[in-house]
Amino acid sequence: NVDLIMDATGTGIAPYRGFLRRLFLEPTPAADAFRGLAWLFLGVANRDALLYDDEWQAILQRETARGRSAAQGRESFRLTYALSREESAPGGGKMYIQD
Repeated sequence: NVDLIMDATGTGIAPYRGFLRRLFLEPTPAADAFRGLAWLFLGVANRDALLYDDEWQAILQRETARGRSAAQGRESFRLTYALSREESAPGGGKMYIQD
């Protein structure tokens, strides 16, 4: 019942990719035991640079099908993008992951 917060920019996403695959897409003891929220913050320049987005969307779809989404009251995976060239920070300027 522990939550995991992951912060990645660009190619720094690679280690989290393997970790999240083992946690959500492969039959592992960790996947069976995990009951918290895995929250991934991913910062890239623009939408066309979203790395592994198809895999993140597959995790979201699978968890929703398993009854583990925010809309169902029991979220297990959350994905937040920071697109520095497309979004603005709350105080103005470019949106970076730390914002």
